Amino acid sequence: MDKISASTNPVILQSEGLLKYILETSVYPREAETLKELRNATANHPLGFMGTSPDAGQLMALLLKLLNAKKTIEVGVFTGYSLLLTALSIPYNGKITAVDPDRKAYEIGLPFIKKAGVLHKIDYIESPALPVLDKLLDDPANEGTFDFAFVDADKNNYWNYHERLIKLVKISGIVAYDNTLWGGTVALPEMVVSETKREWRRCTLDFNEAISKDPRMELAFVSIGDGLTICRRIC
Repeated sequence: MDKISASTNPVILQSEGLLKYILETSVYPREAETLKELRNATANHPLGFMGTSPDAGQLMALLLKLLNAKKTIEVGVFTGYSLLLTALSIPYNGKITAVDPDRKAYEIGLPFIKKAGVLHKIDYIESPALPVLDKLLDDPANEGTFDFAFVDADKNNYWNYHERLIKLVKISGIVAYDNTLWGGTVALPEMVVSETKREWRRCTLDFNEAISKDPRMELAFVSIGDGLTICRRIC
């Protein structure tokens, strides 16, 4: 078996010092002021750790611009960091369908969205996501019309979301899933994982295994933030 070199050691790659270097060198200096303000506001939330990491957000913004995305969907909004980032990255006439049952968290980010002048791009739907996705699929005209989708929601439903989103995004469109490393617990024995993280760890493991075998898309599993799985629909 090949030895793992220092350059590929995940412990080294994800060290706090290296992450700090990446953030301070190329992420924070390019972060929009409204995104920075929203990130700071989210840090005061008891569940602030749920916000999209800014380095993962930077990658998403690049993908959106490479795709020239105009029509996107977001499953799981929280305070809206990734939503605002998407709205800033798509054209003036772009549209985002954003779905989350927690409007109270969304309203934390709403002043920053308004300040950035991008509220007109957002159709926020206060609801669990599956009924919304099913309603979209009830109309065949919606199939294959979205350029990009981002999922940061309940991990036990990731595969259910995938089965719907893979039909809603166009051929060559992208679906990105956040938290697919689940705090690094996917690489740990279950016995050393805290009880509170075990259920969604199992869900994440099941999802990662299933999606790795899905022939309908190409995949890149990126060790950024808490793990970002990027899927490009090919059929």
